[in-house]
Order: sequence, then structure tokens, then C-alpha cells
Amino acid sequence: MTDPVISIEGIAKRYGAKGHPASGGASTTIFENLWLKVNRGEFVCVIGHSGCGKTTILNILAGLDRPSEGVVLVEGRELAGPGLDRAVIFQGHALLPWRTVLGNVAYAVSSRWRRAPKAEVEERARRAIAAVGLAGAEHKRPAELSGGMKQRVGIARALAIEPKMLLMDEPFSALDALTRGTLQEEARRICRDTGQTVYMITHDVDEAIYLADRIVLMTNGPGARIAEIVINPLAADRSRSGLHHDPAYYSLRNHLMDFLVARSSAFREAPPDGYDPRHPPIVTLHHSQSGALRAMT
Repeated sequence: MTDPVISIEGIAKRYGAKGHPASGGASTTIFENLWLKVNRGEFVCVIGHSGCGKTTILNILAGLDRPSEGVVLVEGRELAGPGLDRAVIFQGHALLPWRTVLGNVAYAVSSRWRRAPKAEVEERARRAIAAVGLAGAEHKRPAELSGGMKQRVGIARALAIEPKMLLMDEPFSALDALTRGTLQEEARRICRDTGQTVYMITHDVDEAIYLADRIVLMTNGPGARIAEIVINPLAADRSRSGLHHDPAYYSLRNHLMDFLVARSSAFREAPPDGYDPRHPPIVTLHHSQSGALRAMT
């Protein structure tokens, strides 16, 4: 995976620019000097405490916000606003209540292929609905669906436009544990089957371990940065039910929890020697009989 779909290059976000009356002459830097490439077919999860700017970064990638500094490139071109090459799945399903499941998904399809005949629009919508396990529910309205089903429709709507990149803002956080686990499995299966590129925000360490190829760790805000990027050592064909049987799972989970509990705040105040935000450390965890060893490159 060496073909970047998204390239984040030195972006920062600041509020209350100096000289603005509402700012009192000062500015607040949410994050700065962020560099990250997301490769084609890669599933990237971002973890960090509230206030580090995770959702702001996702909004910038979606074209809903602009960085104060730096640029974001989409396949080598500077991002200039929202586009159908990127689809967003929010925490809430955001369905149109007067439309059926088919109508909600077809609406997205028709926005992508404006001149497509009705039969083609419906066929594309039905395929996306079937992919998330909702075949047979096409004519139900949101009020007739459970929370998990509504979120499935949101996923189907995003996938139906065949985006180059899927942006996910804690899409399963409001669901009960059983439904959340089922949708995590569905999301991973669909993304692997379709080769979908995904950038996802989560506060759930186990969710990141199960879904991600790489896990991006952000320091505390304000002034947040990418502290390190952790390579997921688990097998690509992993299952949720088998995670806790893999010795590498505990090494990875302990490393992530240690960062969130202790290192995320200390990192901002005293970065490690040689730290370069343009090239955040890449962390690979190895498990041996003597325990987990950490290697940085």
C-alpha cells in the first residue's frame, strides 16, 4: 500500500486570530504541523483525547472546514471543498425521515450519477443495501428501523456512491455493545471485500485494534500533534471473537492504553529526542517469549 489517496501536509487549525476583537488578541492552536498519508485500500484509525482536533481534521478531509495552515491533497490535487470522491459516516445516521431505505440510498446514488436512468439508480442502491445486510427492508422508513439498522443505511448510502475514501466519525459509538460488534464486523468485511480506503475516528481502543491497519496516536490538545503511528501486528483475517487469544493483542492494547493514560500528555510537553512531526515515528510491536518488544523506524 504505497499509493496515497490522501496526503495531509503540515496542516494546523487555529481559532481567534491575533488582532480579532473576539479573541482578545490571542489565538488558540488546536493542532499544528500534522503530516500523514493514507494509502489506497488502507484502514486508518485515529485515537486521541477530546480536544486534540480529531473531528476537525476529519471535517477538513471532508471539505467541510479549511486548515489555518498547510494543505490536503487528494490523489495529488489540493482539496478545495466537499466532493463525491469522499463519503462521510457521522455518529448519527442523518437519514431523511420521509424517504424509505431505498429512497435514502438512491438519493445519494442519483447525486453521484445524475444522468443514470431510474432502474440503474435503484439497482446500485439495492446492491449497497444488500451489502450491509438489509435486503428486504428497502421499503421501510427510518422510524421503522432500529438504531443499528439506521446506521447500516448510513453505511450503505456512503458505499453506494463508490467513494475513493470513506471518512467515519465514531459511527458505532451510540450503539449497544452487541450491535456495535456486529456492525464492526460488517464494516471490516465490506471494506476488505471492496478495497475501500478508510479514515476513522474512535475512542474505542479495541475497535481500533480490530479494524485498523495503522493506528494514529495524537497528543493532547491544544497544540496537538501526531505522536506516532502504530502498525497493527494482528493477522489480516482476524476475527473479533479471536482477538483475545492472540498474544500480540495484549502487547498492542497495552501500548495504546499506556499512551492514552500517560504518554499523550507528557509527549506534548517533552517530545522524545529526534522527534520530527513531518516524519512521526512508525511503531511496530513484536511479541516474543520474553514479552513485547517495541521497534521504531
